[in-house]
Amino acid sequence: MRTMQSAVKLRGWVQAVVAVALVSVVAACGGGGGGDSSSSGNNSSNTLNGGSLPASPTQQPIAATAANTVPITVGRGVSGVINIPTVSVTVCPPGTTSNCQTISNIQLDTGSFGLRLVSSVVNPSLLAALPVSTLSGGAQLAECATFADGFTWGTVRTATIQIGGETTASAIPIQIIGDSAAGAAPSGCGSGPAENTATDLGANGILGIGTAPTDCGATCSTPSTAATYSNYFTCGSSCARATVPQAQQVANPVANFTADNNGVIVQMPPVSNTGASSATGTLVFGIGTQSNNALAATQTFTTDAFGNMNNSVFNGTTVTAFFDSGSNAYFFGDSSLAQCGSNFAGFYCPSSAQTRSITLGGLSSTRASVSIGILSASTLFGNSSNYAFNDLAGQIGGNSSFDLGLPFFYGRYMYYGFAAGTQAPYVGF
Repeated sequence: MRTMQSAVKLRGWVQAVVAVALVSVVAACGGGGGGDSSSSGNNSSNTLNGGSLPASPTQQPIAATAANTVPITVGRGVSGVINIPTVSVTVCPPGTTSNCQTISNIQLDTGSFGLRLVSSVVNPSLLAALPVSTLSGGAQLAECATFADGFTWGTVRTATIQIGGETTASAIPIQIIGDSAAGAAPSGCGSGPAENTATDLGANGILGIGTAPTDCGATCSTPSTAATYSNYFTCGSSCARATVPQAQQVANPVANFTADNNGVIVQMPPVSNTGASSATGTLVFGIGTQSNNALAATQTFTTDAFGNMNNSVFNGTTVTAFFDSGSNAYFFGDSSLAQCGSNFAGFYCPSSAQTRSITLGGLSSTRASVSIGILSASTLFGNSSNYAFNDLAGQIGGNSSFDLGLPFFYGRYMYYGFAAGTQAPYVGF
């Protein structure tokens, strides 16, 4: 669960760490390979146990052949973590196209903002060519990026980023996770475990492409809030939270492309209700800027700056709902669903297939009810060759949030419109 929206937002629901961290245990049960299935059916009576699942969406991704597209892969990946969509990213030093490096297995995360790379996967010559950001007075800048399942610590550096055929107009701030130049993480950094290696992270980095242009915004650029909640630190004999102008905050690369920079479309294929060994989708840059990226969503919702639909309702309670490709399951609170035992702690293991509905509502008057299917995690994990699941769900701390993770994306086109100029941020499908 890679949802990072600022220290203020995350403080209330880091309890989801138990459910999310469990994927490392699941991954250890077996390797890749096995038979793939792209069917959206496969509702055997043994699997459903008398229950039922909603009809699965069936949209197929377009081919990732145009300059404004790049393939998305869900598979075994770096360390066998389930439901992690990944892309490849090319990183260059500022002002040059030499000494560049293409890095694969970067997690695609619509719930965070900005590019973060594990230092050990960056070529030493490239790392040395990426300038460390400093504030006025020369203080070196580092960041503690807090996610629901842990935190990353490292320097803020600048680089030119290319994804597919799109390139940032200039160098932008990125985070280098686990960078020795940052020194040790301060005691006030994050909650949960440090995720400063590819093994701990489950990927070689994180590409945050949610609705916001930077990862912290006014919270970190305003002195009164930055003093308590800033993700950024300057460190000398000790570390202190720093006030950082938005232009120096880790930035959403897509919002800084020279073209097709007003949003993204995440397109994933349908998968079987019992899972698939892998899935290949397409990330499309821009919305309404090319012939292949028209806004064709059935429902769109104006959101807050971070892509949240704060007027959603589940089980009669108002909740904050969000579409997060960085979450490997649905995560929400429902005491009527049986939880798994210690082997799969934090996930739901109902005795029969279940359907749950949530009414989505953003800042506008648009409301729409969607249904999700849930199968027992123990049933799904019975095939250790499968890494793509569309009906996996788990418990989130409290009842105020509803995380529509990667399972919701299969068979759908998911739209993210960036906040820019007069355009309010929005999501749709």
